[in-house]
Amino acid sequence: MDFIQIIDAFFFILIIIIYTKSNEICIKCNKICFEKRFKQKFKNWTSGNNDIDKFIQNTQLLTHNDAEKVLEWIPYDKFNNIKCIVKDQVYKANWIDGYINKWDDKNQNWERIEQNMFVILKSLNISNISELNETIGFYKVYGITQNPETEKYMVVLTCKQCNNICNTVHFQLNFGNWTSGNNDINRFIRDTQLFFHETNQISYVLEWIPFDRFYDIKHIIAKGEVYIANWIDGYMNKWNNENQNWERKNQNMFVILKNLNNLEILKLEYIGTFEPHRVYGVTQNPVTKDYMMIQKDICEKCSYICNAVHFQRNFKIWTSGNNNVDKFIQNTQLLAHNDAEKALEWIPYDKVRGIKCIVKDEIYKANWIDGYINKWDDENQKWKRKNHDMIVILRRFNSPENNLLKFINEIAKYHRVYGITQDPKTKHYMVIFSKMCKKHNDMCNALYFQQNFKNWTSGNNDIDEFIQITQLLSHNTYQISKALEWIPYDRFYNIKCTAKVCGDLHPQNFTDKLYRANWIDGCINKWDDENQNWKRKNQDMIIILKSFNSPENVLLKFISEFIGFHEVYGITKDPETKNFIVAFNEECKKYKHVCNALHFQQNFNNWTSGNSDIDGFIQYIQLSSHSYNACHALEWIPYNKFYDIEYIAKGGFGKVYKANWKDGCIDKWDDENQNWRRKNQNMLVALKSLNNSKNVTLEFMNEITSHCKVNLGRCIVKLYGITQDPETENYAMVLDFAEDGDLRNYLNKNHNKLYLNDKINYLHSITRGLADIHKNELIHRDLHIGNILRFKNLTCITDMGLCKPADYNPSENTKNSTYGILPYIAPEILRGQNYTKASDIYSFGIIMYEVISELPPYHDVNHDHNLAIRICKGLRPRFNIKVPQLIVHLIKRCLDSNPLSRPEAEEIKKILSQWSKELFTTLKNHHVADNYAEIQKQIREAENINKNLAVSSAPSTNLGLSYKTRSEDIYTSRLLNFNNLPEPKNSVDYYDNQNDDIISIESSEYLQIDFHKLKNDDDNIPEQKISDDYYEKNDNSESLEIDISQLKITDNIFSVEKNSDEYDDKQNDNMIKMESTASLSLQIDVSQLNINEDDQSNKSKGVIIQND
Repeated sequence: MDFIQIIDAFFFILIIIIYTKSNEICIKCNKICFEKRFKQKFKNWTSGNNDIDKFIQNTQLLTHNDAEKVLEWIPYDKFNNIKCIVKDQVYKANWIDGYINKWDDKNQNWERIEQNMFVILKSLNISNISELNETIGFYKVYGITQNPETEKYMVVLTCKQCNNICNTVHFQLNFGNWTSGNNDINRFIRDTQLFFHETNQISYVLEWIPFDRFYDIKHIIAKGEVYIANWIDGYMNKWNNENQNWERKNQNMFVILKNLNNLEILKLEYIGTFEPHRVYGVTQNPVTKDYMMIQKDICEKCSYICNAVHFQRNFKIWTSGNNNVDKFIQNTQLLAHNDAEKALEWIPYDKVRGIKCIVKDEIYKANWIDGYINKWDDENQKWKRKNHDMIVILRRFNSPENNLLKFINEIAKYHRVYGITQDPKTKHYMVIFSKMCKKHNDMCNALYFQQNFKNWTSGNNDIDEFIQITQLLSHNTYQISKALEWIPYDRFYNIKCTAKVCGDLHPQNFTDKLYRANWIDGCINKWDDENQNWKRKNQDMIIILKSFNSPENVLLKFISEFIGFHEVYGITKDPETKNFIVAFNEECKKYKHVCNALHFQQNFNNWTSGNSDIDGFIQYIQLSSHSYNACHALEWIPYNKFYDIEYIAKGGFGKVYKANWKDGCIDKWDDENQNWRRKNQNMLVALKSLNNSKNVTLEFMNEITSHCKVNLGRCIVKLYGITQDPETENYAMVLDFAEDGDLRNYLNKNHNKLYLNDKINYLHSITRGLADIHKNELIHRDLHIGNILRFKNLTCITDMGLCKPADYNPSENTKNSTYGILPYIAPEILRGQNYTKASDIYSFGIIMYEVISELPPYHDVNHDHNLAIRICKGLRPRFNIKVPQLIVHLIKRCLDSNPLSRPEAEEIKKILSQWSKELFTTLKNHHVADNYAEIQKQIREAENINKNLAVSSAPSTNLGLSYKTRSEDIYTSRLLNFNNLPEPKNSVDYYDNQNDDIISIESSEYLQIDFHKLKNDDDNIPEQKISDDYYEKNDNSESLEIDISQLKITDNIFSVEKNSDEYDDKQNDNMIKMESTASLSLQIDVSQLNINEDDQSNKSKGVIIQND
């Protein structure tokens, strides 16, 4: 085939493709729409009936964009689980494929959803195709199918709203099975059934109820033609798929039948209330032909089924045999809408037993088997009762017809009346009532005690009367502890002589020896209605017994006074000595119960530290531990309770060890074992000993006193108690052990692993602890990073050795020298002023710098007098990384030279807390840039800058950690004594907006002058002056202008020399280096300066003032 023939063939094929495609494109939509897709598949199916085919095809040809609106021919084998609902008419099935959703271009077929969905198959009369149109109006119709056996066509449908077989479908399929005989009523009932689709809405639906589904129909209100009846079936609850019918509840329930004169009454009752199950449906009396509305049997007054309704339903099941008595009881019951206990009841005579005559032929005492009505039990549909087998009084009345109300009212003045009964032998009616407490109008504790008076005696009338009086005064449950009781002596065991009770917990004249014993029964708690006896608690509890051989009046006087100090349980008698004994508990005077303080006190004789001061201190702390949390009290811990003791470090006044504590710490009191329950056995603890403390140093007592005041603080290292090394005889504090050591150590181990978010959390924990210290009016005084410990999930403050009250005056103490680590001490403290809370804030500011930068403060300069001068003159550490300005500004405020300008710990805590919350919220919404808080924006900016800085400064990328400490850098606490320090002040540009660091580079370089070599006189110390062209770059050199006119020097002392490489290596990493080819240095011969004679011996060759 030649080239021309190939071209002709190509164009021919192209024309065919274009023609074919043009036929597929819908003229209306200008694309291949759904109408074209359906049309393409007309040849693939047929119903076998032209009218049905045409009807389905018409719906498909009208559907351009919404495939769900079309009908389709559905083969019968696409259904399974077909079940008959209405014989030969309606079926339920699962549609395997589900309905059409949209066209799938990839598979060139229809995509379907809702596979195996439930559908209804309803027989279709094809003789009138309009029936199908009507059906579409009621249902969501998916298509048509045909039963191959019966050859009947069937429409496939479900609820239009729910797209499922809901309640409305079940109701609608049943419309042909009932009628009220009235079209308006039929329509109204059907409307309610078609309106509520969900199962939880079924209670609002009405139904037609045949009259023969009611029984025991009784006329109750003549005027309104209202009846009460039992409904055999009960109301609809939900559809039962298995039985294909409605599942019902409350069979044989009571309902009200109310005559319905017209449909409007039904509409008002139904729509006006619109409450679930308020109206159930409609019926018709076949005799009178009256339509009747079926309503819930509710109280007209209460609008719900109240007690009066429950009583009324039972009127037919009892009678006294006397109309007046029946009516009287029924009236009390119909008035008891909310309080069933106010109603009287008819009580059959065989429901009382053990009847004993009290006043012949008039008053009797008996036990009422059932007890009185309490409330209605919905589940069991009967009354709940209380006080079974309770003691009651039966009083005869002679004439039920006359003055029954007056007779009962007279009894009710002093007693609670329960009902009426009749003696079947004498035929006498009797009122049943209880010995009610006049004060509380009920059977209170006083009456339960009174009923038992005859069952005990002490053998002494005065003591019996005294006990009875306390019992008769104990009406309520909360007063039960004030009642005494007679306790037989054989109810005690393990009776042992004990020490005197602590004088703080009893009357001062109580000095006799006491006995401790176990009480088998325990004390009275409350009355047990079921067993008709007292419920008791604390069986086998430990109590104190005090014996008296004096006259009864002395005993009773003693008890009257003693109750104010102790919980007294009762009186007993020693059968051998014949002495009366008071049984009591060592009640806490503050909390009026046996609290932790008393458990601690009872154990005082079982331990000692060997030092009365320490014993007294621990006991004082324990006696202050009244609350449930005994774990906050201190204890004496024998040294042999520790093992694997290992030296860790040396502190300011002593040494620190770690060890395992066998017993673990106190958790709470164990009543059963009468001992402390402990937790965390073999836990790791830190033992902090103080050198030469065997005679208890002031420092040791200071520390434990201060620590105890804040021992409840979450961010204060927990103090458990005190122990003593038997070899050195030094006392040691037992503290929580920090797995990660101090925060400096933690930063070193985790460098390049910590994010600013983490560091802010650590700082927040520190401020929480500091806020607790300040809240207790204490000052830490030695706050530095070595006194911050890092636990697994918490950062805590420790070392309260110098912590003293906020009003502490150092002039009263001989040890008034400044103690601490120089870089962390506020300038006013260096000058000898008193410690304040603000000085702690300064220390925190340095810690904040150190945590953020991971650099020790002033690690590149000597920690000497000269540094102290520089700090007072305004020197502060600088960052060598970019730090968010919010953080920098907060550090500046903390390091302000004016203590009054520093923020309080509580304010800092709130700021850091807010940052933490914002950072946490941002992490959760990290994908939404608009959600970034200002702190997060600044952190992201700083991280990007630092990342670039790290790359540009390769190979060293450990920003903030390239440092070496020198022998002159001292980071342990020591005594410091500096004289003649200048007045503290900030650098001149401290709060300058252009200064994005704690201190500007100009101020930092200016303060590198060795001021200690100059005459310490304000007139002779050069003032800082920053050149206007400081930031201007010069190819050859950088210069720093210093006003040297104030220095007392001669003209010939200046010389210029090049910087040495060695000098550059010594510069602070925080200073931004400006490299140049001809860097200049200014060397000042200190010998030429006018300085004090005392300083001559310390002259150096010169002070180099250099601009890097």
